[in-house]
Amino acid sequence: MNRSEYRGRIAPSPTGLLHVGHASTFWTAFQRALQAGGRLVLRDEDLDPRRSRPEFANAMLEDLHWLGIRWDEGPDVGGPFGPYRQSERRTVYLDVWTRLRRQGVLYPCSCSRRDLAESAQAPHDNPENDEPLYSGRCREKTSDAIDPAGTTWRFRVPDGATLRFDDGSAGAQAYTAGKDFGDFIVWRRDDVPAYQLAVVADDVAMKISEVVRGRDLLKSTARQLLVYEALGVAPPAFFHCPLVSDETGQRLAKRHDAMSLRALRASGVAPADVIGGFPQK
Repeated sequence: MNRSEYRGRIAPSPTGLLHVGHASTFWTAFQRALQAGGRLVLRDEDLDPRRSRPEFANAMLEDLHWLGIRWDEGPDVGGPFGPYRQSERRTVYLDVWTRLRRQGVLYPCSCSRRDLAESAQAPHDNPENDEPLYSGRCREKTSDAIDPAGTTWRFRVPDGATLRFDDGSAGAQAYTAGKDFGDFIVWRRDDVPAYQLAVVADDVAMKISEVVRGRDLLKSTARQLLVYEALGVAPPAFFHCPLVSDETGQRLAKRHDAMSLRALRASGVAPADVIGGFPQK
């Protein structure tokens, strides 16, 4: 890849204030785009209508600018692959859902609503609610639906297949479909595309060449490799950063208000002090 062909991205969700853990990953993505002489895309992942709020969307842009991160494309600066808010990209997701259904890898599921509330979000927002292994009860169902609305849709994984990839930070990875993860949700019954479909659809459409994100999303990469394969698209490179923990060793989450960039700014902490505390990659 030529240096000018590099396209990275940062993809914050406006469901709370950004904390130091987010900042560490986004700073890494920013630095890797700079080092490659490429472009950085900011995508507002406001997919979940229940939790996404405009005040958080504004805050995340302000806080990232305060930290010193700059992007070449995004909801505030435009670009050739917009819109850059997921809530405005429904047609992109419908196109991918249609392609996957025609490939025969999707099926309608009516078993449970338990995990629908979380499936629009990246699992790092609530990793303890990562999708459990699915029983397969609805696996033989078929549908000629031309629209996903009103139904939960799952991706049928090839049980026993091992998904391998070399991560730029975490090294060689391997996950077995049907063992490490099962048939996963790609569209919610309330007519919201799930995270696993939306992120692949966007990364393909925006021509992202490397995905930089936290190591809590390594298993999601295995799922997404199956989506890339079904679409006949080569996946990007992956770089999963170490996670930032609090003083008790717990991974930071949006409930850690004291570690939010907004709180640190208000307390007089300098951007350089925040950056200096990031873990080594």
